Amino acid sequence: MSVSFGGDEGGVNLTNVVCTSHHTADIISTVEFNHSGELLATGDKGGRVVIFQQETENKSQPQCRSEYNVYSTFQSHEPEFDYLKSLEIEEKINKIRWLPQKNAAQFLLSTNDKTIKLWKISERDKRPEGYNLKEEDGRYRDASTITTLRVPVFRPMDLMVEASPRRVFANAHTYHINSISVNSDNETYLSADDLRINLWHLEITDRSFIQLLCGFNSASDIVDIKPANMEELTEVITAAEFHPHQCNTFVYSSSKGTIRLCDMRASALCDKHSKLFEEPEDPSNRSFFSEIISSISDVKFSHNGRYMMTRDYLSVKIWDLNMENRPVETYQVHEYLRSKLCSLYENDCIFDKFECCWNGNDSVVMTGSYNNFFRMLDRTQRRDVTLEASRESCKPRQVLKPRRVCAGGKRKKDEISVDSLDFNKKILHTAWHPQENIIAVATTNNLYIFQEKVN
Repeated sequence: MSVSFGGDEGGVNLTNVVCTSHHTADIISTVEFNHSGELLATGDKGGRVVIFQQETENKSQPQCRSEYNVYSTFQSHEPEFDYLKSLEIEEKINKIRWLPQKNAAQFLLSTNDKTIKLWKISERDKRPEGYNLKEEDGRYRDASTITTLRVPVFRPMDLMVEASPRRVFANAHTYHINSISVNSDNETYLSADDLRINLWHLEITDRSFIQLLCGFNSASDIVDIKPANMEELTEVITAAEFHPHQCNTFVYSSSKGTIRLCDMRASALCDKHSKLFEEPEDPSNRSFFSEIISSISDVKFSHNGRYMMTRDYLSVKIWDLNMENRPVETYQVHEYLRSKLCSLYENDCIFDKFECCWNGNDSVVMTGSYNNFFRMLDRTQRRDVTLEASRESCKPRQVLKPRRVCAGGKRKKDEISVDSLDFNKKILHTAWHPQENIIAVATTNNLYIFQEKVN
């Protein structure tokens, strides 16, 4: 795949805008394509999951291939109250992960802060008719009136998509779940909170299969890494993911900007990492905000498993799994905000957690920014572009124009001043179709779907 960044030869154009209401419950909190890219799932702060289905291919209208229509909507989580701790557990969906498809049904995992659920998404277009003991409306027949034996038959009906919960994985996390990742063995998955990573079997719900003690200050005989004195806590887990091909390997990132790679073959209790990825800090850039902006908000393996990508507040870094001391590539996402860190700290934007994603062949990466901007970074051509997802700047089928931010000095035409950026408009969640150049971008209450321009 290749992505054209505007100009006469091609570009990125808008195909879908899904607009919800402006209620807080409708704020999109996660976006995820399934393994074929045919389905796209979103979760929101109201605990709902909305699944979109890709249009079937039409050779006469190739541009319609990237259009997605609502396929199913269901309530995944409800608000709860922890009476033991007197805490409200909000229904917001933190993560969605699809399982590889094995039959006609689809399965996905969704999680809020405390509880993970396995959902089955299935279609039904036939209904049974002709029961012997009950009428079509469900009322039971008088047995004395039954004189003949009928064979029930299936009759066609309007397509109905059903979402049914198959498993509920609860009561294993003391802190808020920030990550779930399905293992390549398709039997297990991990879930991570601030201080613990649990390994679950998809068929076992009453306990975690193994509690992976990925501790920063841990002994091998404990299951909770919370230190006796919380003042001794220096960092927390921020994200975790399984390797796409090696079922024994996973990584997790920390609030100190480090990434640890663990091998479950070495020990069932992963209290010692196999590799530690950390870039030495530049003393010239040291400031009060250094530790905050170095915290990693997302980590993703490349599809080929050779690299991993991390996102901190200001940059995206690409790491070779064979080189621990520094990243092989570093991309500045919005370096012009470095001079604004003080005001970003005061309005809490400095704690925003931006996600990142790879394209299908790992040649381009994408991540979000403020003012509804998102960045696409071409690794092979060493080019990058800033695009905007907003109803004001783009219409369906319109090619997006690159945007530029003026950090200081005289502002050129079509540039936007860093002082006029809207920090309430932010793109935290993005996803890339696994096989095609189709991307999904969530801006608060709106979901935008773009595709590479079809000539």
